[in-house]
Amino acid sequence: MPRASRTAIIAGFAAIYLIWGSTYLAIRLGVATIPPFLLAGIRFLVGGSALYAWTHLRGAPRPKASHWMYAAILGTLMAGIGNGLVTYAEQTVPSGLAALMVALIPVWIVLMEWLRPDGTRPRSTVIIGLVLGLTGYVLLINPAEIGGWNEVSGWGALMLTLASLSWASGSLYSRRAPSPASQVQAVSMQMLAGGAVLMVLAVITGEFTSLNVDAVSWRSLVSLTYLAVFGSTAYAVYVWLLKVSEPSKVATYAFVNPVIALALGSILAGEPFSPWTLFCSIVIITSVALIVTSRASRAKKEAIIQPGQAPRPGHPAVGAAATCEPE
Repeated sequence: MPRASRTAIIAGFAAIYLIWGSTYLAIRLGVATIPPFLLAGIRFLVGGSALYAWTHLRGAPRPKASHWMYAAILGTLMAGIGNGLVTYAEQTVPSGLAALMVALIPVWIVLMEWLRPDGTRPRSTVIIGLVLGLTGYVLLINPAEIGGWNEVSGWGALMLTLASLSWASGSLYSRRAPSPASQVQAVSMQMLAGGAVLMVLAVITGEFTSLNVDAVSWRSLVSLTYLAVFGSTAYAVYVWLLKVSEPSKVATYAFVNPVIALALGSILAGEPFSPWTLFCSIVIITSVALIVTSRASRAKKEAIIQPGQAPRPGHPAVGAAATCEPE
């Protein structure tokens, strides 16, 4: 494991916690005046191009055609459909609640792994996490309107669920997909592929023709810039942290990010934070923490067999959430 100063590692954790946690609010501010697929498409094309150029300047070898093929599949599932639907949903769903629903990705991954034909039954701790997560999911949507609370629209919940399932599918697929030696390069290729898919969706849904350039606010432009620059930088920081810190510690972003998103949405955007949201948040974040820490513990034991090998995105050690959630 490469050596790095404690200050640098702390700064790296602060970056993935705060940047990825704040991207949900940035998306919410961005879609206020920029169509969602266009916003996400520009974000990933700009960010992906910058990261790809950076890896090229650092001497990364040219990726093979097969790498681009798998990057196209992953980019479509994760950046394209996953992030695209999250961005679309945030037109109506508060950023904090969107982050909370997206945090359930580890739940969907474990269920997919369990229910597949050759699946393995998860450990008892993970099963408890599954039950808590699904309970929190139903309570947050609250179709029966228990107590009169109904804070997530049915349509928004559907979009966020489909986004999470697509991201979870990409996470599982990434475990057997060949990728370049540089993980940052692999991520940049996925971002470019996803950005291209999002641009196609923007054309199909008529976002280019409906865009009113004069109505685009400075807040939306700043948010787009923030997503493209800082959101992409966080990917590189994440990969670096996997090399210099314990993956089980890096995995904590999975349940810290929704806390950051909920706090920022409430403080900076005045999003409602009711007692019902607080209760559902505790249930969901607890479930994710149980799943992530349990799987990270298992992955740490497996890592003893291959010392010094950093886990690929999608490895259990990083919470089975690929490079990050679809924020």
